[in-house]
Amino acid sequence: MKIQEVDNSTTEKQWIRLPWKIYSEDKNWIPHIMQDVQKVFDPKKNKLFNDGKAWRWLVLNDSGEAIGRIAAFVNAKTAREEERPVGGMGFFECINDQKAADLLMDTARDRLKENGMEVMEGPINFGEKNQYWGLLIENFTDAPTYQTNYNPEYYKELLEQYGFQEYYKQLFFKRSMTEPAQSIFHRKYDQMKLDPKYELRTVRGLSTEQVAKDFRKVYNDAWVDHGNFKPMREETALKAMKTMKPVLDPDIVVFVFYDNKPIAFYVNLPELNQIFRYVNGNLNWYGKMVFLWHKWRRTVRTMNGIVFGVAKEFQGKGIEGAMIVYAEMHITPLDRYDDTVLTWIGDFNPKMVRVCETLGGGVYRTLATYRYNFDRERQFDRKQAI
Repeated sequence: MKIQEVDNSTTEKQWIRLPWKIYSEDKNWIPHIMQDVQKVFDPKKNKLFNDGKAWRWLVLNDSGEAIGRIAAFVNAKTAREEERPVGGMGFFECINDQKAADLLMDTARDRLKENGMEVMEGPINFGEKNQYWGLLIENFTDAPTYQTNYNPEYYKELLEQYGFQEYYKQLFFKRSMTEPAQSIFHRKYDQMKLDPKYELRTVRGLSTEQVAKDFRKVYNDAWVDHGNFKPMREETALKAMKTMKPVLDPDIVVFVFYDNKPIAFYVNLPELNQIFRYVNGNLNWYGKMVFLWHKWRRTVRTMNGIVFGVAKEFQGKGIEGAMIVYAEMHITPLDRYDDTVLTWIGDFNPKMVRVCETLGGGVYRTLATYRYNFDRERQFDRKQAI
C-alpha cells in the first residue's frame, strides 16, 4: 500500500468518488452532495483557508486502486484555543483494513505535527460543527440526515485500535409531530397568549433581511455567556439566511417576540436527504431538476431542528416549551411533517440534553468525536461538562 496526496483533478475525483465503493452494498447510505464537499476544500469558497490549511490523501493498494481516504486541517481560528494545539481529521473512508486505516491516520498525524499541532480531533469538518462532524456509533439502520456523517460499524474499531479515544458523544433527538406537548408547556403558552407583549409567529411574509436581523439578535443574546463566544456579525447572519432561502419552509421557522423585540427562535428546515437520496450525490442540472420535482411534491416528511435559542433574560421561563406547543398547534395541522430531528447536542451539555428530553425528544442516533494525543504518555481527558 502507498499514500497518494490529492494534488490534481484526477486524484481529487478519486477522493470524491471513493465512498461509492465503500457503501456499494449499503441500502441506508445516502451520499453527501459532491458539490457541498468540494466547497469545503475550495479556498475560494471556504474562508478558513485565509489563515488555515487543509490536505487530502488516498491510500492505494498494490494494484493502484484507491481503498481509503482522509483529510487533515488546521483551523487557525480554533486550533490554539486550548493548552495544546488541536488539528482536525475528517472525511475518513476506508475498507475494513487496519493497516490501510493506520497509514491514512499516520499521514494526517504527521502533517499536523509538522504544522505545530499536538492533538488530532476527528472525524470533524473544516468548517461548522453542524456539518460532517463525528463518527456514527449507534443506530446504523436509519438513513443519514443531510450533511451528517454516516459510516460502517467497523470504523469505530479502526479508530480505537489506532489509539483514538472518545472525547464526547453527539446525541441526536427525535420527536413525533403527533406527540402532544406536556400540559405544563400548554399552560405557559396560554399565559403568553394572555400577555399582549408576547408574540409567537413564523417567518412567513418576512424578508430575508428581517429574519437575519432577528436571528442575529437572539443568537447574540442567547450565547453571550458561553466560553469563547464571538458575536455574530450582520453579514454572517444575512449570508446564512440567504443560503437557507432556497430550501426554507417559512411555516416551520418560529420566533418569539416580547415588546416587539425578538427573544427566541426555533429554526427548522425540511430534511433534504429525503430528496437527495434520489440524486445520487450530484446536484448538477439533472439533480437540481429532481430536487425541484420532489420539493414541489412535498416528498420530505421530516423536519430538522437545526438550532433553537432563547435570550439570556428569558431563559428558564418555559419559552422552549411554548414554541413546541406553537408548533403542535400551527405546524402539525399542516400535515406536511411526521416528525422532527434536533441537531446534535453534546453529552458535555447536560442542561441542553435535559431540555430536549423535557420537550419530549428521545435519543435516536449517537455519533462521537474522538481525540488522539500525539504524546502517547500524556493523560487523556474527555471534554468537560459546561
